[in-house]
Amino acid sequence: MSELWSYGPESRSTAGASLIGFKVEAADGHIGTVDEHTQDVGSAYIVVDTGPWIFGKEVLLPAGTVGRVDMEERTVHVSRTKDQIKNAPEYDREKHRGDPGYRGRVGDYYGRDGS
Repeated sequence: MSELWSYGPESRSTAGASLIGFKVEAADGHIGTVDEHTQDVGSAYIVVDTGPWIFGKEVLLPAGTVGRVDMEERTVHVSRTKDQIKNAPEYDREKHRGDPGYRGRVGDYYGRDGS
């Protein structure tokens, strides 16, 4: 499941670029903007600020859910639907950093749910 935490071939060309502030589009519409992202090999992800869509909630998406990044349009396209993202395990900055099981739960959810 480590490929779930790595950017795919169509999004690897962004290496070294900041995605913060980019729009994020799910398979069925806009979900927010990138608030944070990493490019760590085997553990990369983006954090999306969903704004009013999910009452200001932030969601963590493994890098493997990123289908492509349009640098010109400043848009990240992810391969999950709005409902899949909305129903994902709740993101909590402290839990993500301090709970080793959290990443596993997120990986299990996205690994079985569409990949």
